[in-house]
Amino acid sequence: GAMDSSSRQYREKLKQVEEYMQYRKLPSHLRNKILDYYEYRYRGKMFDERHIFREVSESIRQDVANYNCRDLVASVPFFVGADSNFVTRVVTLLEFEVFQPADYVIQEGTFGDRMFFIQQGIVDIIMSDGVIATSLSDGSYFGEICLLTRERRVASVKCETYCTLFSLSVQHFNQVLDEFPAMRKTMEEIAVRRLTRI
Repeated sequence: GAMDSSSRQYREKLKQVEEYMQYRKLPSHLRNKILDYYEYRYRGKMFDERHIFREVSESIRQDVANYNCRDLVASVPFFVGADSNFVTRVVTLLEFEVFQPADYVIQEGTFGDRMFFIQQGIVDIIMSDGVIATSLSDGSYFGEICLLTRERRVASVKCETYCTLFSLSVQHFNQVLDEFPAMRKTMEEIAVRRLTRI
């Protein structure tokens, strides 16, 4: 049968990536990292989700987002007791991101532009002296502290494993917490506890 369009799109994208890497004469370790990323993130199929989402109604977008994020929502304790309108609001705003082992998701001392929810994987929270304060895995979130305080990042976050994360931008974060002030309070309480640990 004819190859389906999503596989074809993936193959064409990889061809572009290969050409780009040759053109830039990237070293082989970097080429391998990039190819591994594509393989892990897309698993052989590419879709223009944004385009698809632009065409459907808000109601369908919410249903799809809730469905796609169902495992995440079920594993994040923070969502479990929350108002379902709040959860729907957040999941429709989340961006899917993939990081590889040893990647830094967050660098200490930088300003935060987003926070993260871990769908799958393990990250280490690393202090300025290089000590690992704690590790977080599936269902945890991080990066919210500096969005609440508007200060710089207080620690670095480094991936132990491949990590599939969902990020929430600072603009969306503030928008949602303005709509649901009780959740801001909950987050602030958790952040205070975290800061004292750090």
